[in-house]
Amino acid sequence: MSETILAQEPAIRLAAFLGVLAAMALWEVAAPRRRREIPRVIRWTNNLALVVLDTAILRLTFPILAVGLAVMAEERGWGLFNNVDAPAWLAILVSMLLLDLAIYLQHVMFHAVPGLWRLHRMHHADLDFDATTGLRFHPIEILISMAIKLAAVAALGPPAVAVLLFEVLLNATALFNHANIDLPRPVDRVLRLFVVTPDMHRVHHSVDPVETNSNYGFNLPWWDRLLGTYRAQPAKGHEGMDIGVEQFRTERDLWLDRMLVQPLRGPASGSALDPRIAAAKAAAPARPERVRA
Repeated sequence: MSETILAQEPAIRLAAFLGVLAAMALWEVAAPRRRREIPRVIRWTNNLALVVLDTAILRLTFPILAVGLAVMAEERGWGLFNNVDAPAWLAILVSMLLLDLAIYLQHVMFHAVPGLWRLHRMHHADLDFDATTGLRFHPIEILISMAIKLAAVAALGPPAVAVLLFEVLLNATALFNHANIDLPRPVDRVLRLFVVTPDMHRVHHSVDPVETNSNYGFNLPWWDRLLGTYRAQPAKGHEGMDIGVEQFRTERDLWLDRMLVQPLRGPASGSALDPRIAAAKAAAPARPERVRA
């Protein structure tokens, strides 16, 4: 089973990625939620070039990635689920839930630690919000994220199929919840009980730091609700809100070379532990579930 998973992993990943990206791109054209502010050619060429660079650096840096480590852990008896007698379905389900929690906590950490926020704010500095925003991460953040994921896999010892399913779903939902698509409001209200929707995650990309430091979930919405980081709606509504961060607000900042050096530019303001943000959060009431346009 493990050998089959490893053999098919590249094809599964590529098919899921291209299929979901194409579906979201078509949906964005057919039913956009917000008017596009920046020409698509500028953002898409640079965001997709960043994906290629990230993938190449990741493959050159790590001799083994998450699914491969899960197979190795199974062979060598590493981790929790390789040392307990649990049904396969339960091990897969719990592993996927715990890996998702780990990604949520990692995301919070990247907002809280100023040095990590410098890396992660490049993701937030996109001036529009669409499916390619979900692919826009600094290469150093990608490497740190993979190291954290590998540590989680080594500790949990999850079935390799659980890791593959989790990563495919995480990539697919990241494309979905960053997409500029107009879901009917009743559908969004129900769907966000089970998965992070574009309207839910768009709040996280608001230029308002109070809203930026909320709604950290990429896949499952439950951690935000359980741990007090959920914010239902943006104060200015989804069409009126500004996307991005206070810095880096020119089209030139969207080019690949500028994105790569953003962590070195300007102060690390806007992190979750910025005293100004804490004061603003204390003063700002949570937005109700009622949707503004």
